[in-house]
Amino acid sequence: MSFVMLSDVVKDFGQTRAVDGVSFGVDRGEVVGFLGPNGAGKTTTMRLLTQFLQADSGEIEIDGLPLDDQPSQLRRRVGYLPETNPLYRDMLAGEYLSYMGRLRGMSSAEISARTDQVVASTGIEPVYYRPINQLSKGYRQRVGLAQAILSEPEILILDEPTEGLDPNQRVEIRSLIRQIGEDRTVLLSTHVMGEVRRTCSRVIIFNKGRIAADGTVDELVAGGGASRVTAVVGGPPDDVAAALGALDSVGGVELAGSDAGDGRAAFLIDALADSDPRPDIARAVAAEGWDLWELQRPRESLEDLFQQLTGNSGEDSGETKSADASQG
Repeated sequence: MSFVMLSDVVKDFGQTRAVDGVSFGVDRGEVVGFLGPNGAGKTTTMRLLTQFLQADSGEIEIDGLPLDDQPSQLRRRVGYLPETNPLYRDMLAGEYLSYMGRLRGMSSAEISARTDQVVASTGIEPVYYRPINQLSKGYRQRVGLAQAILSEPEILILDEPTEGLDPNQRVEIRSLIRQIGEDRTVLLSTHVMGEVRRTCSRVIIFNKGRIAADGTVDELVAGGGASRVTAVVGGPPDDVAAALGALDSVGGVELAGSDAGDGRAAFLIDALADSDPRPDIARAVAAEGWDLWELQRPRESLEDLFQQLTGNSGEDSGETKSADASQG
């Protein structure tokens, strides 16, 4: 059984269904990225896992225990960094960590020992004695990560952890997340492709409150590109299109371009039922005596797959968040 398990989880806000029958499992040591446009259900799912929200139906389990049965004990096993970093900006960074440790019921000895460890692992030694309101956004995110791992949680949940950071700060935070993920389960949400490619071992794509895809980046890209083939054939374009379109494994043929000089024509060919029509295409072309210059399945990118599944561009397009964007 997976360490974290969601089964048919539903959450409504009035007439809006923010999470619609979501089911997935996460094993220990995985770094899983929640990818999706604003309002897709990512943040709501995270808030359900952290018990900031209660599911309307379905079940959430951590290590085989239903979340509703032992909420206080299970909550201690989860560290959380929300999209809006909950920092007390008038405090010194070190004071803030001590305060958060006390809120979590840690003893003074535990706080002292763990603070030394998280300060070193998150690289905030230079700002330990500085007021949080004087820190850069990158250092504030580091302080937020430090508080999230202070109590040694087994699960770390990060909502848009690199939002608003400059490129150098993004690199630093990604590296830190990968280090943290070596010995605990990490769930992070983002709508930026580069974050999941560079940070996560697995990706779950959300759209309209549902899971649209789940797998490693390579698995998702390979699966997304399986339905289309390109072919360059030396033969009469209309005859070639008709012959290829008649194949049982082909759902459609589109002429992509032709060169009257050498008689070649390029075709985009859609496969049926996740089949690979390339062997059938090669045999059909050979049977007609035409020349087959090229036959391949294009490798789609994660951006292409995201576009297909959600109708969004994948990178932050700067769109204004909708009224319920904070729910997703």
